[in-house]
Amino acid sequence: MEKIFANLKKGIIAPCYLLYGDEEYLVSENLTKILDIIIPPSDRDFGLFYLDGENTDIDSLIEHILTPSLFGERKIIVVRDTTLFSSREDLAKLVQKIRGNIDENPARAAKYFLNFLKTAGFSLDDLQNSGWQKITDDEWSRMVKGDQGEDRQKWLPRILEICSGLCLTDAAGADGTGRLEEILKNGLPAGNCLIFSAEVVDKRKKLYKIIEELGVVLHFAEVKGEAAQKGMLQKEARELLDRYGKKLSPAAWIALGKKTGFELRRSMSELDKLISFIGERSIVEKEDVDEAVGKTKEDQIFALTNALSEKNELAALEALKNLMDQGIHHLIILTMMVREIRFLLQARVLVDSGKLPKFNQSIEYGWFQKTLYPAINELNTSAVKREGLIFGQHPFVVYNALRNCVRFTYPRLIGLLDELLELERSFKSSASDPQLMLENFLIKACTN
Repeated sequence: MEKIFANLKKGIIAPCYLLYGDEEYLVSENLTKILDIIIPPSDRDFGLFYLDGENTDIDSLIEHILTPSLFGERKIIVVRDTTLFSSREDLAKLVQKIRGNIDENPARAAKYFLNFLKTAGFSLDDLQNSGWQKITDDEWSRMVKGDQGEDRQKWLPRILEICSGLCLTDAAGADGTGRLEEILKNGLPAGNCLIFSAEVVDKRKKLYKIIEELGVVLHFAEVKGEAAQKGMLQKEARELLDRYGKKLSPAAWIALGKKTGFELRRSMSELDKLISFIGERSIVEKEDVDEAVGKTKEDQIFALTNALSEKNELAALEALKNLMDQGIHHLIILTMMVREIRFLLQARVLVDSGKLPKFNQSIEYGWFQKTLYPAINELNTSAVKREGLIFGQHPFVVYNALRNCVRFTYPRLIGLLDELLELERSFKSSASDPQLMLENFLIKACTN
């Protein structure tokens, strides 16, 4: 990278760049550094153009590339998170990323899923309404090489529900790459520069080989091993802190690592927050980390659904605020609340059936595992192992649903699902504040 930066400062600018890899923070940070060198902020209004790589069609991209700068200066076209370099060989990797993000970061999992669909040649409509069940095990194995798909009945319907809740549509197709390849080989208009960022790349693609030959390809592989992760994080953190004239105390460094697992992207995001948090002070202390770096998104989602189930109004409102402050989309929050109410409803049906041993809200988890959980499994059949049913959940999820469902009547739970449906419609059809609408729902759900 130092060699690349040195060339850029000398005015040696390649016609095209590709920055890719699993380390999203490094891709983004180095893209920013490149732009800082080649195009000053004063020229960016008419000289810097960002395109969404997931939804930009080739014709639109080509039009940007072939159009010279309005004032004859340098023109930079940045295509973020492009899927032009994906192929069917990447499908198994994409499935892993969907599974790995579906709980902690559903929006990111949905992004990977749309890429998966486009690469595999499917559409959302193809898989909605149980359409995904029409894919046989043999078809899946042939399509997604290296993945047998035994657990797709767990994550596929769930990711489809997330996409629906976020009102997502199919990503734009990648047809017409041949024309783009010819334009790159023939040369861009003078002063124009094309920059791609991507996570998944198939090096056998012709487009990749052209950029590798005529431009610059930069790969940011995932940093593996705790020592290597810490070393990379220390390097990046030092650069960021030096930029603002700040330092991180040894105790603060340990506290930050405990909260973020030394994961690069999240650690740097929290460090950026800490720099603003301490204001004029020059040293970030452990107490600052304890106060400013909150729980993970997964913790907060659990805190919200648990407070809703227990009718704990104050805890539910606090968890909602924390989620909104972390930038979690309101439709994702709504989806998790719907899921929780559905589990409570199913648990209520089981309790009202009279087929379970008697219990009360104070039951211990050990007794539940020995006595209640086996009885629940006996009621299950091989035909009902879908993700949306309580039978397929972790025992602790079932335990909480059974303990808390007695706080709600069956009609009340049905009513709450109707209210959440109306809430979803309101999100999509009105300009009301989503956080205020969710707060009103929680207050009513916890008090009635």
